[in-house]
Amino acid sequence: MALIKNNNIDASYKFKSLKPKLIDKITTLNKNDTKNIHLSHIPKNSSFSSINEDSFNYKINQKPSFWIEGYGCSANFSDMEMIAGQLINNGFDIANNPDESNINLIVTCSVKDATEHRMIHQIKKLSKDNKPLVIAGCLPSADRKLAEKINPYASLMGPNSINKTIEIVKSTLMGEKSISIKNSFIEKINIPKIKINPVISIVEIGSGCLSECSFCQTKLAKGKIQSYRIGNIINQIKNDLNSGSKEIWLTSTDNGCYGLDINTNLVELLKKCIEMDDDNDYKIRVGMMNPMYLRNMIDDLLYLYTKNNKLFKFIHIPVQSGSERILRKMKRGHTAKTFKQIVRKFRERIPDITIATDIITGFPGETDEDFELTVKMLTELEPDVINSSKYSPRPGTEAANLKRIDQRIITKRSETLHAVTKNITKRRNSKWINWKGSILIDEIDNGKLKGRNQYYKSIILKEYNEKIVDALIKENNKLSNNGLFKNNTAFHNMNLNDQNFNLFLGKTIDVKVVGYSNHTLEGIQIT
Repeated sequence: MALIKNNNIDASYKFKSLKPKLIDKITTLNKNDTKNIHLSHIPKNSSFSSINEDSFNYKINQKPSFWIEGYGCSANFSDMEMIAGQLINNGFDIANNPDESNINLIVTCSVKDATEHRMIHQIKKLSKDNKPLVIAGCLPSADRKLAEKINPYASLMGPNSINKTIEIVKSTLMGEKSISIKNSFIEKINIPKIKINPVISIVEIGSGCLSECSFCQTKLAKGKIQSYRIGNIINQIKNDLNSGSKEIWLTSTDNGCYGLDINTNLVELLKKCIEMDDDNDYKIRVGMMNPMYLRNMIDDLLYLYTKNNKLFKFIHIPVQSGSERILRKMKRGHTAKTFKQIVRKFRERIPDITIATDIITGFPGETDEDFELTVKMLTELEPDVINSSKYSPRPGTEAANLKRIDQRIITKRSETLHAVTKNITKRRNSKWINWKGSILIDEIDNGKLKGRNQYYKSIILKEYNEKIVDALIKENNKLSNNGLFKNNTAFHNMNLNDQNFNLFLGKTIDVKVVGYSNHTLEGIQIT
């Protein structure tokens, strides 16, 4: 669970985890985290709907309270930040829990069966006692009938209806069902938001895509590509940098096709992102790019990646299968050969680059030979991160009409792929033993500091140097006054608590890697 936090607030952060991939973990807001909120970066001439607090009294002398939780990809997290930001900016309070709220909101994901089942469970849970509910995100847009079957009285808000947040919430509170799930062009940029993590700025650069994948429901929810203008994206990033962000996540349905609808491309956007602030120390993580678009700009991207240190040396390229026959059935628009060429080019120029990919196991018609081609490809290329999932038919997609493979076969292949993946990722991580360098602390994982190096490798700190504690005490007198660190030697190997870990977020620390698993690296701080 990650607790959302605004970027202009001084109270203690309660951030736990934010992963750069599809997430099934719940993300929520907490009232205590936003009690001193100030959204000073809101555009004065905002076109987004608002309400006058004096004219909207849900109860006499009481502000309406809301509870919000979200699931899915980083774009969904960004939507959640914007929904919450608009509500706070328009006089709403955050409830301590969903039982105490006046209205509940859930930002949904429908990318696969397992996630959808959890959505159904959560929607039912939030619908108890007939409490007003807004179902937002991909599910209501991709499968309105299912959403209304779960709760026929809930209001529905699609991914591209963020500008109607206040209007929808207000009508729902008054007992009126509101539906806004049609795709309309809005730039989800420079909108009031509460950041999940004070260090990480999630910036949506567009919505929708140009692909025609036969298995994917996302396009049903988000429609065709709608790229946002570079100037507006840069303004959003500058605002977030000024409010303390150190890590910029550029996200969309497919970053690879960014700009093709507005006569530009991802390379041009990245050039502007790199050039906009030479004095500020920040890093940019480029989100998922499909191979079919990446191949046309690989040389320009490689030049930017090798010549500039503001870009994390990380790329996410979903291949889905190593079989050319299955890729054609998936209508992926690329070949396994293309994927291999891209990976090898990046590895040739940047040997330590972190490469992530996605695999679907058990797509209709996949034979043992097709599956073996996928395993062979992964073994040859050794991606650092392999996100695998069992195929599940999504309503409304072309592949949903194809004959399915026996579930026992899919499960067996999935288990095999999991073992292969574990061996590959562990072997890749073993190469980092004794590496020394700096990391940006951007996360607290189970009470441990966690950061990323320039190759976006995740490193958990096992030990901390007393010098950083001394520096933080001097920087923040509150710690020395309340005695949290009176005995500095006790800080070694201790778990950080909610009262002090926010001081470490955004700090750059020199470390040495001393251990590894298939998921992460372990390090100790060095002078």
